[in-house]
Amino acid sequence: MELPLVVGVDGSDSSLVALDWAVDEAARRGLSLRLVHASLWERYEDVVPSSGPDRPSEQVMAENIVATATERAQRRNPGVKVSAEVVAEEAADALLREARNASVLVTGSRGRGELKGLLLGSVGLTVAARAHCPVIVVRGDKAGLAGTHERIVLGAGEPASGGDAVRFAFREAEARDGVLDVVRAWRCPAHESADEPRRAEDSAHLHEERASAELDALLHDAVADHPEVRIRRHTVEGPARKVLLNRSAAADLVIVGARRRTGSFGLQLGRVGHTLLHHAQCPVAIVPQRV
Repeated sequence: MELPLVVGVDGSDSSLVALDWAVDEAARRGLSLRLVHASLWERYEDVVPSSGPDRPSEQVMAENIVATATERAQRRNPGVKVSAEVVAEEAADALLREARNASVLVTGSRGRGELKGLLLGSVGLTVAARAHCPVIVVRGDKAGLAGTHERIVLGAGEPASGGDAVRFAFREAEARDGVLDVVRAWRCPAHESADEPRRAEDSAHLHEERASAELDALLHDAVADHPEVRIRRHTVEGPARKVLLNRSAAADLVIVGARRRTGSFGLQLGRVGHTLLHHAQCPVAIVPQRV
């Protein structure tokens, strides 16, 4: 039996959007859905949970958030099995713990009480950077959230950090029956293009051929395992973060890999992941690669 899809709920507009998206994703992939709300009301109130009429206001709020979210999920798709829990932890800590037993962890882009001007809330950023299962931060425009493009984008990185992301992307494309655009960005170093035009052209051609070969090698096994997935390969000159950000405007999901260093507790996201999490126009999946 596969592990559940876990989504963090806190009653904010962002978490409700993430919840709706998570229900649809669980249905596509045939997964159960686990709703988690983190609340530290017990520490602040210095009391134990109660079922009586004099329950602390924070306990009532936590229970209402979970009950409302559960009802919303069941209305959206009665066929998805839903469970829910209030956990007495900080939100990021609770979701990171839940990630140990999740197929995928889904979160909104901003939490309750966070400043409106934030591009990405602190919980979403921390979880995306440290979780050891794929994390999807639900953000973007209406078309990207609704999945109307029928296209997902995979940012093809190095084999050392991208193998798990490739496998995740092929499974997503298979579940959605959509097109998988695989993008490998490449750059021609300035010192190689600063001389005469002919030499610069030869150098660019060499770097593009190398990117194409690396792309073929990265996709080889996944293509054999998922022959029914429709793939479009792209090698594009330019910074990967800008290339993928532009393509997120016509995608339902953009996927990138991230290296997870065992025993390291710092944020482990590169510039590409940071850029997409803050600015992408569709949901973003960060898929960890154990090293």
